[in-house]
Amino acid sequence: MTSKPTPKPWIKAIHAYVPGKAHADDGRELVKLSANENPLGCSPAAMAALATAKSPAGYPDPDASDLRAAIGALHGIDPARIVCGTGSDELLNLAAQAYAGPGDEVLFSNFSFAVYDIAARRCGATPVIAADKDYGTDVDALIGAVTDKTRVVFVANPNNPTGSFLPASQIARLHAALPGDVLFVLDQAYAEYLSGNEDDGGIALAGSHANVLVTRTFSKIYGLAGERIGWATGHPDIIASLNRIRGPFNVTNHGQAAALAAIGDQAFVAASRDHNAVELRRFVDAVERLGNHGLRALPSKGNFLLVLFEGSLSAEKAYNALAEGGYATRWLPGAGLPHCLRITIGTTEHMDHVARILREQAEAAQ
Repeated sequence: MTSKPTPKPWIKAIHAYVPGKAHADDGRELVKLSANENPLGCSPAAMAALATAKSPAGYPDPDASDLRAAIGALHGIDPARIVCGTGSDELLNLAAQAYAGPGDEVLFSNFSFAVYDIAARRCGATPVIAADKDYGTDVDALIGAVTDKTRVVFVANPNNPTGSFLPASQIARLHAALPGDVLFVLDQAYAEYLSGNEDDGGIALAGSHANVLVTRTFSKIYGLAGERIGWATGHPDIIASLNRIRGPFNVTNHGQAAALAAIGDQAFVAASRDHNAVELRRFVDAVERLGNHGLRALPSKGNFLLVLFEGSLSAEKAYNALAEGGYATRWLPGAGLPHCLRITIGTTEHMDHVARILREQAEAAQ
């Protein structure tokens, strides 16, 4: 009788992450508004750094020392309290792996980032989903779901895919309610899109408490999604734990060089934030004008908008019409949101065209 290796049952329970599409079913390349990428690309300085980075024949700096120093200088963090990863995804997974396992619980809100469920199951822990409040993170529901088995709590702020945001007072209230032996992971992938007075206080919490980890990424506003660079900050003991289990050369030569150059070009970051603010507001207005046709835009603090289809036009039909018009968007039936599309904010031309397609489809569906 032939035998074969058998994966652990918790691995078999994982539903693999499904990325946003870039092509239509017939193979046509689409304008990609499905992955929350920066429509302005990346900093010219980052592009130049990619062209002149250290040869790929040599291993990268295993500690990303220069990059950590630059991150620390920008955010006022001791570089020793920073760890870099292959995107923030690696760091989210490592956080669960380091602090949870079989018999433990990993807690997050309904309609949160899909990686949290994967991170929990990957280490054999049980994912626990707290109820949302109108698609946003509900602090009271999270607090109420904490048990003596809870080891990690994930919160995305702003949240993906809904765009909701918890202010500093709510983040502090949640943290204060957590037992000291529970790791609070605050995923700030979209934090750079916030205005200057909207800091949720996470980095300050990570600097003053032993159970807070804040993660960030260069994939969104910095426009370096293809290079896979993320970072996290927290108590030295947390950083040491992640360093023990991360890949030894996890951020490439080109990734480190591009991220270092990108940090030095904060004018590009500001321009990207300003572009997003203008186009997001315009697109929200366009969707709200279709409210009598059953379309609703959830408030968003990210570089995307979650549009609810609560009338005659279904999200699936709108998704297909947008694909026919040349746009890839994110339809989310697998996330419990079959009536929603998450649409990345693109260029002015793209958003005008998307709004026009939605209007035409909504009017035709009446």
